[in-house]
Amino acid sequence: MRVDAERDLFRAIDDATRRTILDELIDRDGQTLFEICGRLAVKHNLTSSRQAISQHLAVLEKAGLVRTRRQGRYKFHHIDTSPLRVIVERWPIDREVPDP
Repeated sequence: MRVDAERDLFRAIDDATRRTILDELIDRDGQTLFEICGRLAVKHNLTSSRQAISQHLAVLEKAGLVRTRRQGRYKFHHIDTSPLRVIVERWPIDREVPDP
């Protein structure tokens, strides 16, 4: 993975609102900006503006964690967790722990 791409990934997941957006896309993939804003407000009491949420989505998209598709006048957001693989590859979960 390129250094810039890795930096974008870590920057994207560093923000609590962006992590909440990813949680919502895991819960229900393929949402519009309007739907995401509504779910953030109702479920998480996050009342950020549509513009702020749109900017968060742009950061997530730049990091490769969100993909979009247009259908008519709607833009649907889909989660892509494959860029997170670099974290597990860098710091494996199941590595052996040395005896004390």
